[in-house]
Amino acid sequence: MLFTKAKTDFLEYLEIEQNRSQKTIANYDHYLTRLIDFAGDIQVSDIDSELIRKWRLWLNRLGTNTSDELGKLTQNYHLIALRSFLKFCAKRDIPALPADKIELARTYRKQVTFLTTEEIDRLFKQPKINTMIGLRDRAILELLFSSGLRVSELVSLDRDNINLKQREFMVRGKGQKDRPIFISVEATNWIEAYLAKRSDATKPLFIRYSGNKQVDLSGNYHRLTSRSVQRLVAKYALLAGITKHVSPHTLRHSFATDLIMNGSDLRSVQAMLGHSNISTTQIYTHMTDPHLKEIHEKFHRYNNS
Repeated sequence: MLFTKAKTDFLEYLEIEQNRSQKTIANYDHYLTRLIDFAGDIQVSDIDSELIRKWRLWLNRLGTNTSDELGKLTQNYHLIALRSFLKFCAKRDIPALPADKIELARTYRKQVTFLTTEEIDRLFKQPKINTMIGLRDRAILELLFSSGLRVSELVSLDRDNINLKQREFMVRGKGQKDRPIFISVEATNWIEAYLAKRSDATKPLFIRYSGNKQVDLSGNYHRLTSRSVQRLVAKYALLAGITKHVSPHTLRHSFATDLIMNGSDLRSVQAMLGHSNISTTQIYTHMTDPHLKEIHEKFHRYNNS
């Protein structure tokens, strides 16, 4: 079977049988198309270890708009997509290379950045809450830190998604998995204050106040984008004099770090973050383990001099 035909069948399988998001499907399509760019529309059975070795070399030298090379993590995304495709071929009895023959490149985990309590306080004081934009932005910052939401999850929220009386709601995250979200009294108060000032009756919880005024067919009215939230978080961090790189994900890291430092168990944090694998959550214990500090203070000679 030709690779293009098998790829189309695979993407339809992801959508219909695996219920994967359109974004995931588009990413897999993009990564697998890169193999066609390199090798042409070959037979699936022609994909062997030597072809993959040459493709990996090609990917390693492939530049982007911001770099002369494709990062190792991005290269691995291509390989993960191909492994999933080969597993699909095995299920459909399409002659293909076994998926376990593909090994991922070794990568280094990025350092996790989180904000201290003092930095959080400074950040929250930056929006001008006497304006609609400032009131909205304060509510966004409070909600991100209070809930651990991903920015994509936050901008997808509609007013009727969030129960401000119960201070909890459900969100559908990565892999189409639902998880409970809990928010603080402080975050709830800021969201209520923002909504009380809203004069529109449209669905999105957070809207933008500039740009195209048209209402789209879904009923969205100025729904704030992920990029807009990234920009506003970075702007307020700069105004607060925070020198480290700060993004919405930094507030998610800060949420998790705050829970761990205050004694939360790892499984609960995993559930609240929506991590499939607890090893992803364990990065926070490495940063916040109070036992290590106790050992240092007890046994390091300069602490006992």
